[in-house]
Amino acid sequence: MSRSVLYTSSPLLASKTPVWRSKFIVAMIALGFVGLGARAAYVQVFGNAFFQRQGEVRFARTLELPANRGKILDRNGLILASSVPASSIWAIPEDVEQDKPDVRAKLKQLATLLDMPLAELNAKLADEDKTFVWIKRQLDWDVGQQIAALDIKGIYQRKEYKRQYPEGESAAHVVGFTNVEDKGQEGMELAFNSELAGRAGSRRVIKDRLGRVVEGVGETVPPVDGRDMQLSIDSKVQFFAYQKLRDQVAAHKAKAGSVVVLDAHTGELLALANYPSYVPDKRQNLTGEQLRNRALTDVFEPGSTMKPFTIGLALESGRVRPDTIVDTTPGRVTITGSTISDTHNYGVLTVEGVIQKSSNVGTTKIAMQMPAREMWETFSAAGFGQKPQLGFPGVVSGRLRPYKTWRPIEQATMSYGYGLSASLFQMARSYTVFANGGRVIPATLLKSSAPAIGVPVFSERTADQVRKMLQMAAGPGGTGQKAQTLGYSVGGKSGTARKQVGKSYAAGKYRAWFTGMAPIDKPRIIVAVMIDEPSNGQVYGGLVAAPVFSEVVQQTLRMMGVQPDMAVKPQIVTNGVEESL
Repeated sequence: MSRSVLYTSSPLLASKTPVWRSKFIVAMIALGFVGLGARAAYVQVFGNAFFQRQGEVRFARTLELPANRGKILDRNGLILASSVPASSIWAIPEDVEQDKPDVRAKLKQLATLLDMPLAELNAKLADEDKTFVWIKRQLDWDVGQQIAALDIKGIYQRKEYKRQYPEGESAAHVVGFTNVEDKGQEGMELAFNSELAGRAGSRRVIKDRLGRVVEGVGETVPPVDGRDMQLSIDSKVQFFAYQKLRDQVAAHKAKAGSVVVLDAHTGELLALANYPSYVPDKRQNLTGEQLRNRALTDVFEPGSTMKPFTIGLALESGRVRPDTIVDTTPGRVTITGSTISDTHNYGVLTVEGVIQKSSNVGTTKIAMQMPAREMWETFSAAGFGQKPQLGFPGVVSGRLRPYKTWRPIEQATMSYGYGLSASLFQMARSYTVFANGGRVIPATLLKSSAPAIGVPVFSERTADQVRKMLQMAAGPGGTGQKAQTLGYSVGGKSGTARKQVGKSYAAGKYRAWFTGMAPIDKPRIIVAVMIDEPSNGQVYGGLVAAPVFSEVVQQTLRMMGVQPDMAVKPQIVTNGVEESL
């Protein structure tokens, strides 16, 4: 039988508890509640902004909503550059279960789709940063879909845009290219980057540790797509000019070459081609030689292409007339101890004949009748020594020293194109003086339908007289006969100059060029051609550059719908013998 215990009679319970102890316990409990209340108030009220920021840092992200970059179009609306969707692959390396056989097999397939050695892929997944690594940027969209179908844990992708350039290497130096972040790096992509890029939008979201969007928070700011840019370039003229230039550089074993085609009425650039070139969206192993836009960035002594400006000034000032006699005998002249020579002794020439035969002696004798200041002012007004306002990166101004520093021999050599420098583009633009009634017009790479407003350099009468001389220079007895074109009258001036290396001229290294216009009575286009270091037995501009001028002029005028201004004599070839009909 169990023994009953009377708890009420227990001595322990019967002892009296001090009152302070009970109060202390109650006070501690109350203090705990006050502390919890204060902490809750701090978290929810006073320190709320801090804790909100800390939560956002860990889970909230601002997603950039990329704007679609604007297209670059040619004058006829054909696409020169456009953006297409692309997939960029990234990974969380610590989540990729490489130890599993099925995952290793999928990684091998992934490497194949990425066109990447498996060892390189494994090296990226072994990166020190275990939470994020780019695997490959801007893959074709369909390749990205195939990668997504592999469903590899830890491998993710992001939608981006990449640029495509349908015209490839023929228009590369005009269009340029963007980097992997879709920012312009060269050409028009760089010059008009802000207009093309638009403005990116944004969206605030909460993500989990795998980068998956759990919830959208806040407002979504939509992106503003970039503006399309329509260039003055005609892609067909551009391609044809590039093709002919490339073939001529190869035929003469030259170092490089450039072609500029300019609309003589509006100043629009219809073509600007350089060789060597590159493919804008395949830039592996790209060299500076390929990248350089020689027509705008390279300067050289223009040589005989400057003679029309010297003769034009003499005509304008009334010092000579087209039929004024100039005695070039014996084919050389001495200026302050230095001798200037012609390739032949042309004897007695008219002023027209000086241009036709490209006589250095005749040009010098005419130039020495004029003050240096007048020559400098004329050259400057035509754009020499001035930076072209083209809005294109890398455009150079060339060099034209102040007239006060000219010595007599320097004035003489500048009259026929030595002692100053200019780019091929500057030469093409300067010849608008003779195509527009004595006015030099601004050039543009953007489409424009309005006739350009020019700056007067010569009178219309002088421009007409010089244009007739240019026609003679490109005709029978002239130095540029290979510039002749079927169906169209042409006029122009060839030039050949030794290349300057350091402070002296290099032996056996020349630049050959030809600058001219067509049709000669009402010029519609101006074409300038430069071949750098021809080395296949011919170096003169009339032999090396003029044939490219001829082909580009004929094809361009036909594409523009300009009617021939000369009768074309039909011919047939029978048994290897050409017979007139």
